[in-house]
Amino acid sequence: MQLIIVESPTKSKTLQGFLGPQYRVLSSYGHIRDLPKSELGVDVEKNFQPKYVIPAKAKKTIKTLTEAVKETDSTILATDEDREGEAISWHLIKALKLDGEKEPYQRIVFHEITKQAVEEALKNPRKVDMNLVDAQQARRILDRIVGYKLSPFLWKKIARGLSAGRVQSVAVRLVVEREREIEKFKPDEYWTIEARLRRNEAGLLSPEFTASLAKKDEKILDKLFIKNEKEAKEIVNNLGGAEYRISNIEKKETTKNPYPPFTTSTLQQEAWRRFKFPAKFTMRLAQNLYEKGFITYHRTDSLNLSDLALGIAKKFITENYGQTYYQFRKYKAKGRAQEAHEAIRPAYPEKMEIETDEPGAKLYNLIWKRFIACQMSQAVFDSTAVDINAKNYGFRANGQILKFDGFLKVYPIKYEESELPNLKKDDILELLKLSPLQHFTQPPARYSEATLIKALEQEGIGRPSTYAPVISTIQERNYIEKDEKKFFKPTEIGIVVNDVLVRHFPQIVDIKFTASMEEDLDKIAEGEKKWEKVMEEFYRPFEENLKKKYKEVSKKEFTEEPTKKKCPKCGSPLLIRLGRYGKFYACSTFPKCNYTESLPKNILGIKCPKCNEGQLVEKRTAKRKIFYGCNKYPNCNFALWDKPIGDKCPKCDSLLVKTKRKQIKCSNKDCDYAR
Repeated sequence: MQLIIVESPTKSKTLQGFLGPQYRVLSSYGHIRDLPKSELGVDVEKNFQPKYVIPAKAKKTIKTLTEAVKETDSTILATDEDREGEAISWHLIKALKLDGEKEPYQRIVFHEITKQAVEEALKNPRKVDMNLVDAQQARRILDRIVGYKLSPFLWKKIARGLSAGRVQSVAVRLVVEREREIEKFKPDEYWTIEARLRRNEAGLLSPEFTASLAKKDEKILDKLFIKNEKEAKEIVNNLGGAEYRISNIEKKETTKNPYPPFTTSTLQQEAWRRFKFPAKFTMRLAQNLYEKGFITYHRTDSLNLSDLALGIAKKFITENYGQTYYQFRKYKAKGRAQEAHEAIRPAYPEKMEIETDEPGAKLYNLIWKRFIACQMSQAVFDSTAVDINAKNYGFRANGQILKFDGFLKVYPIKYEESELPNLKKDDILELLKLSPLQHFTQPPARYSEATLIKALEQEGIGRPSTYAPVISTIQERNYIEKDEKKFFKPTEIGIVVNDVLVRHFPQIVDIKFTASMEEDLDKIAEGEKKWEKVMEEFYRPFEENLKKKYKEVSKKEFTEEPTKKKCPKCGSPLLIRLGRYGKFYACSTFPKCNYTESLPKNILGIKCPKCNEGQLVEKRTAKRKIFYGCNKYPNCNFALWDKPIGDKCPKCDSLLVKTKRKQIKCSNKDCDYAR
């Protein structure tokens, strides 16, 4: 009997299901060795050698695996085919002592958990790729050094419980800088003019259509050409009594190509856009689908597709939709994508129904549709552009009708259809209405899960597998949060941490530097660079700067603001202090006087119904969950999870609250009033 070790119990169950009794498949439950939590665990003076330990939760697993190694003839390591999977195999070799003559091992990799793929992998075993292991070690050690060296600095200079990270700090910087762009943005007013027209046909009611002002004196107008209402009205007056004549009609076919198959980042982006799935949730669903054998490996930046998969897609499309819907396509990713891997696709392209929970089924169907659609024909539109002259002004009307749906039959996307009436050159049109319309330029939008991932990818920051944990971490650390529309905005503490790092550790949060570090990690994985040299080049200047900043930076510079208010308890001046969960008033004599008070922006202007003295304020729990309580706490412990609106319940006179689902109801649990 042969032992196969994978990293997930779900994966082991799937493999055992089709490999039979000659194999015993066990799981390592992820990493079985890691750097210690209680110390740096890296000898920075001895070539950055890591000190690996077996975590307490992995000791039972190691015991089970050690016994299994002794009871079986040989050991096969079948962890995932990326750097993380290669490192897990290497740690298993070390922990289980598989690198000797007594206990030899084999390493196999496969992109999909199907019987055919696994049997093919078993025929082609190899040894562990130490270049991939070194790249994973370098990332782990680099992130450990940044986290364990910078975090204590933030504790000392800002507040305890904070953390810094090589990629997470850059992600926070993007959110902070976008927020500042929005704050500084000054909208520009501009106007457009629309003409409501129809053909002038005697006795017939011709269909109406709209044309927009586009030219003056044969010159195309800039978007901001009409700056105010006065200028718009002048143009409307100039057009008084004008004849609207069609000067040109241009008809042509336009096409839209299908999107390429999913990579990790595009799957995360599309799952957010379509279902509002957070990246971390999407990756958990994808992991489950992969381990159950429904999709190929979900951590990939490749757009490559196997010949077998392409053949099955062709057969499915031609048999179900016809030859006209099929078009062979080959996609190539930009940059240093791992082309030996595949894009994310269904493991069985002809299979659509799966037994899984509803979100998992949604994600599977999205992956299936995207894969099939990427091998389908273009969508074809009949497009019409009509130019209309009126005095020295030119208007344009555009129409678009779907002629052939192509890939849209499988993978629908939003598009606009607007049909123009049957028009001819030199037709005279009847003006029904001329409307000047006011607009203002809009600030850049806050980042969503999808757009933040896209920005990180475009800048070359992190790798597909890191986006979900990074976005999750910076929310858990209270550096960014989501607004009512689910877009990211920085918190007060997030802004301060970012400003400290930008001012004093510019290299750590420099976008180009972080991207170049990712390139170095790729070069390590490809055997072009030694990981110890990359660490040395980063660490020495970083350590020197850190020592200098401990002396230079004052905590008060970032965490205290003087005010003219006096402490009602002892009469000393009040300060605005910054804590881990935001700003608040505090007595300047702390710890002698421990008086604190919420800032006015958090006060709701509603009197506490319990003590009738305090005001209700917005507060946060240690896990950042918002609640509403009395500002006289601890003397008064009144608190609500739902936001009070100030009105009283008509049935029982308790406070009314607004729930997350925007329902108004009574805060009294014994009262059923709601509207």
